[in-house]
Order: sequence, then C-alpha cells, then structure tokens
Amino acid sequence: MADSSGKHRVLTSDKTPGVEFVIGAAAAVGAGFFTNPIDVVKIRLQLQGELESRGSYKKIYRNTFHAAYTIARIEGLLALQRGLVTALGFQVVLNGMRLGSYNLARRYELTVNDKGDTNILSTALVSGVAGCAGAVLGSPLYLVKTVLQSKSSKSIAVGTQHEYASGTIDAFRHLWREGGFSGLYRGWYANIPRVFVGSATQLTTFSLFLDWLKPMEIFDQKPILLTFVASLLGGSCVALTMQPFDVVATRLYNQGTNGKGKGVLYDGLFDALNKVFKAEGLTGLYKGISPTFFRIAPHTVLCLVFYEKLARLYANYN
Repeated sequence: MADSSGKHRVLTSDKTPGVEFVIGAAAAVGAGFFTNPIDVVKIRLQLQGELESRGSYKKIYRNTFHAAYTIARIEGLLALQRGLVTALGFQVVLNGMRLGSYNLARRYELTVNDKGDTNILSTALVSGVAGCAGAVLGSPLYLVKTVLQSKSSKSIAVGTQHEYASGTIDAFRHLWREGGFSGLYRGWYANIPRVFVGSATQLTTFSLFLDWLKPMEIFDQKPILLTFVASLLGGSCVALTMQPFDVVATRLYNQGTNGKGKGVLYDGLFDALNKVFKAEGLTGLYKGISPTFFRIAPHTVLCLVFYEKLARLYANYN
C-alpha cells in the first residue's frame, strides 16, 4: 500500500510471520459473501447452450439481470447463495495464498524496482504462481462449488445436472466414494490458466494503477480511497483476459463422468477449448462475461480494500 510520500509501505508486523496470509483469507471471505450471487448467475450463463451453435437452443437466461430474477423467482432468493460455504472455503485457500504472497513479496521489495515502482514481470509471476498453488490446493472446494451452483430446478436447468449435488457434505461424500483422492481432485488442472492469467492481470494492473495514482494530491492521506480506485481499475481489466479460461474451467468441473470418473464431454483443457470454439464460436468462450465483470470488479475492490483496512487495524493494534 502507499503512504503520503507515494512509496509502498508495509502495514503488517515483521515480527509476525504469515500474517499476510491470514489477512488475505479474511479479506477474501468478506468479499466472497457479497459477490457469490453473481457467481451463481455467471455459472448458469456459462453452461447455457453448452456445445450448441448460436441460435440453435432456447435461451432460458437472456442476460445477467434476467438470470438473477429467474433464479430468485423459481428457486427462491437463497438459491442465489448456492455453494456459499465451498465458495468461501475456496476464497480462504486461493486468496490466503495469493494475497498473502503478493503482500509478503511487497514487504521484502521483491516485486518493485530500485525506485519503489512495480516490476511488471516479477509481480505477474509472484501473483500468478501463488494463485495457481492456491487454486490447485483448493480444487475440491471449487469443484463442489461449481456443481452446487449449477444445480437447479428442471424448468431452468442448464448444463450437466449432478444428482448428488443436494448439499455440500453429500457432494464431498459422493466424490470420495467415486474415486477417493483423485475423485476430489477431478479436473484440478482446469483452474491453472484461469487463475494464473486472472491473478497476474489483477494484481499487476492494481500495482501499476497504484504507481500512477499515488502522486495525485487527491489521494494524499486517503489510502483507502487510493486502494479503492486502483483496485476498481485493476479488476476491470481481468474479465477480458480471464473469461475464456473461466468458461472452460466451469465446463470441465461441471461435466458428467463415466464409471471410471473420466469426463464424458471434454478430455482435458485443450480439448475443451477446441470443442467450445468449434461448436459455439469465439462468443462461446466469452459466455457470461457480463456477470464476470459485475463480479470481478467489486470482488477485487472488496478484497483489496478489506485487506487494507484489516492490515491497518492489525498494525494499529500491534
């Protein structure tokens, strides 16, 4: 974060190792609670018309707002918080690792140059690799989150509907019975390009916008406002770069499996990219981009602002 002189500074105690990871996890949980409903909408739109050419299927969900209204009307308002427990669990693992590593690297000046400005390559690598590690570790949570969020009433169902997705515990039990450890980690690789691209874009652009904005007088003595504006701009850049990989991750995690636990629609990441592009065109890879934008921008803002606020509270307490 930045002080009034424009230099990034650390708000956490050097005597407490790993505090950045705890604060990152807590900040992400706060953000995830507010943005989970739009994530449910995104999943439904991404699964609509799966492997069908444009115009050849009936659109149950016309757009983001119609999807939210339809889900709430037919399934109830609580349906918009489906998969919340696993979604928040994934946020703890992903952003605890990602934000923790990013801020720890900032503390030791591993992602800045001699002038204290952002080093684009090292920031992208630190945030991208840390994000991938968190995504792989938390893959079972993301898998269950996806199948729970896609589960819907028959009249508005899209994509594969998993009968075992009646609840979080039942979903984990089924996956364990189906394949044990490998069942829980089915499709673990699907999130790697999504999170690497998204995380590297998000935190690198956030850092660059901080560098650009911090000399402006309007942000003197207003670090929370600075973080808010920089994170809003950074979050807005993510949707375009991440969306194709986000669609593919949703499809890979949600696809049905055969008796051996192998996916029946897609045989890996590149096969999924190829099949979606051939059947649905480029627009197929950008399905759900509106809710992605509506989710990722506020999620980025809330994550980073919550982190700033929590870090300040921690620093003041200590």
